[in-house]
Amino acid sequence: MGYALYVQHVLHIEPCPLCIFQRIAIIAIGIMFLVAALHDPGKLGARVYGALIGLAAVAGAGVAARHIYIQHLPADQVPACGAPLEQLLQVLPMRQVIEKVLRGDGECAKIDWTFVGLSMPEWVLIVVLTLGIAGLWVNLREPRRQP
Repeated sequence: MGYALYVQHVLHIEPCPLCIFQRIAIIAIGIMFLVAALHDPGKLGARVYGALIGLAAVAGAGVAARHIYIQHLPADQVPACGAPLEQLLQVLPMRQVIEKVLRGDGECAKIDWTFVGLSMPEWVLIVVLTLGIAGLWVNLREPRRQP
């Protein structure tokens, strides 16, 4: 998230609506890791945290995969740019905003940034899957017995 904010505020590359949804997933995963670590739950609680982290990771991976799909569409198949997210939130119910954002638009097809040949949503996909697997592994494995 820190680097995403750097890209937005220092490099002046504004996030598209799908980027915002990916940020929400990353923040949700981070909050669940933090709460689970502070809570130090028992076996059932750890499984609940593992499931919540896994669910947030799957949601984030789904949004990132959709974004990657839109970025790789041929130019003639890219959806037209839509209204900004702020405007959608003001005029539409949340369910319609989510549906509209997940369909994507031309703004989401633009690749402004790459690192070692991968775009930001491709990196987000790697990160959310890695965090999801780590969250599941840490919370669902049998704890080591202390001597």
